[in-house]
Amino acid sequence: MKLKGLSCCWLMLWRIVLAVFMVNLFFPMTAQAEGVIYAGQFSAANPDDRLPTEWKPLVFKKITSHTRYSLVKDGTTLVIKAISNASASGLIRKIRINPEKYPVIQWRWKAANILNKGDVTEKAGDDYAARVYVTFEYDPERTSLFDKAMIQLGRLIHGEHPPIATINYIWANKAPMETIVPSPYTKLDMMIVVETGKESLNHWVLEERNIFNDFVTAFGKKPPMISGVAIMTDSDNTKESAIAFYGDILFKQR
Repeated sequence: MKLKGLSCCWLMLWRIVLAVFMVNLFFPMTAQAEGVIYAGQFSAANPDDRLPTEWKPLVFKKITSHTRYSLVKDGTTLVIKAISNASASGLIRKIRINPEKYPVIQWRWKAANILNKGDVTEKAGDDYAARVYVTFEYDPERTSLFDKAMIQLGRLIHGEHPPIATINYIWANKAPMETIVPSPYTKLDMMIVVETGKESLNHWVLEERNIFNDFVTAFGKKPPMISGVAIMTDSDNTKESAIAFYGDILFKQR
């Protein structure tokens, strides 16, 4: 009986030690998850769905040929695949995020090719094999009369009330890295080159940017609330073709 009681004590002690070990093992993972907002957790999507339900088509007036997006497996990981044939459209998730609290955006992407006629300074070359862009809320009280006029012009392009501004992170064909220029269509869209050329083609690239600092650099003022995140592969201006893949997109604290 004494041996049996002793064995029970050791078994109970072992369970306590194991429980403490498991807490210590998994608590750091929980802590790392805190302070993170997944805008696009494609890897955790339902593999039977064509697209994640939170992401909706983003189309533009007068553009009738749209890029095709689908949920596919790259190895064992679910990602978004984009195929563009002289087409343009995107996928967008409307999500409200405070860029002061979550200033860092991180994502993975892979491009199969670049667009030979692409040019960040010309409307005829305003196409990109891959882009991730962030939209910012329109606040009439913080918007100048000039910007309000530009927003109305943007409404004609977007087909709906556009955001006050966007930051576009692009994979260009030849523009130098870290180039920051306004879109040839509107100065409310700023283009930032984070990948360029053929060197990284067909390889997954992990990107991380401080969206708060990028907005200040691009627009000269603090950003308003983030209103959405979009991905887009387009080739309607160059009349070329492009294939790209997009992995998870998240925002995190510093």
